[in-house]
Amino acid sequence: MNWYEDGRLHFGVGVEDTFVPQSGPGERALDEYELTEHYERVESDLALAAEAEAEFVRWGIPWHRVNPERGAWDWAWVDRAMDRFQELQLRPIVDLLHYGTPLWVDREFAHPDFADYFSEFAVRTAERYAHVATDYTPVNEPMIHARFSGDIGYWPPKLTGEAGYNTIAVALAEGFVRAQTGIAEVLGDRATFVHVDATARFAGDVDGAHTGLIALQRGQSFLVEDLVTGAVDDDHPMVPSLRAAGFSAARIDWFREHAVRPDVMGVNYYPRHSTQLMEEGITHAGGFIDPWPTQDDGVSGLAELLRAYADRYDAPVMLSETCVTDTPDVRVRWLDDSVACVRELRAQGVDIVGYTWWPLFDMYEWTYRHATTPREDSLLSMGLWDLVETPSGLDRRRNIVADRFHAQATHPANLVRPAR
Repeated sequence: MNWYEDGRLHFGVGVEDTFVPQSGPGERALDEYELTEHYERVESDLALAAEAEAEFVRWGIPWHRVNPERGAWDWAWVDRAMDRFQELQLRPIVDLLHYGTPLWVDREFAHPDFADYFSEFAVRTAERYAHVATDYTPVNEPMIHARFSGDIGYWPPKLTGEAGYNTIAVALAEGFVRAQTGIAEVLGDRATFVHVDATARFAGDVDGAHTGLIALQRGQSFLVEDLVTGAVDDDHPMVPSLRAAGFSAARIDWFREHAVRPDVMGVNYYPRHSTQLMEEGITHAGGFIDPWPTQDDGVSGLAELLRAYADRYDAPVMLSETCVTDTPDVRVRWLDDSVACVRELRAQGVDIVGYTWWPLFDMYEWTYRHATTPREDSLLSMGLWDLVETPSGLDRRRNIVADRFHAQATHPANLVRPAR
């Protein structure tokens, strides 16, 4: 029996692991592990997760550091981390691609050999850490990848428009399929795959002037997962867009012939970011950047999306990221409300197997990459532990959200099986 099949509600945390190592005029490299000093503190950071009674940690491997040159590999830091996971008996759910490629991969996801490079990295990782890591998220939030790198030109390779989105989405999907297939060949039945994507809802004038944009955005939000699971056939709503971007029927058919499935479908939901507000007089460029107004639909939005992904992909689901950026009291309220929502859905028969607070400790806004100010000006207060600047570096200071997470993670209600 796999961990997600025992009927329990499993609690975990994430360590923010966005990596965009490319830099240029007006752009700094973005490496959250460097910004949060996780490279230096990995052993003690993972101990915080155990202290909070997390069972698993969504945690990424920095491909750009492990594979700094073509054919060169440096696993020393990851070895330290995996030893600590094993020592603490924490389950790593390994993020392999959390936005960044190594610097030597020219044009990043648009490189013709991206899928080769990525699948090699995935297989080498699975081989090296087969003794401790059997749970993998091949590509985290492919919708955001494709949006930022292929639609709005915010991250490399800075493609734009609908065709740019499709170019990155198809490349990510191929890398995803080949990585998962390679890991499965290494680990066999021990492998578990937690697919994770961001979510998109729409509120306001959903039946008015923005219906075409909403239909496109909805189709795009599911595109990569639909491709990798073999669900894109001639009747799929995104096929005309893919064909217009130059993708042949044979290219699309390849995904149906090589389909992979999630063992668990991860749903990332942020109450202040996952619902886009459509109102008369607002111009929407089609990307998740300002000015794209958001609406907090709280647990109603969360319940809607968990049900939607469970139904669409016919797999157990988990809340793979959630939090609010606010005071500890507000964070505690969202923690309690979202956990209660998950438990209620389980009582109604929705097979939800996990709950993840993201992140374990505070992180820094992605806008740091385009800023010139010190890192403390980009701090986001989100974690169970606060990051506090001191003369010797960043202290981790436990707050009341960690106390409440501990209480929820150890609550007897987690043992109640979903209704059937």
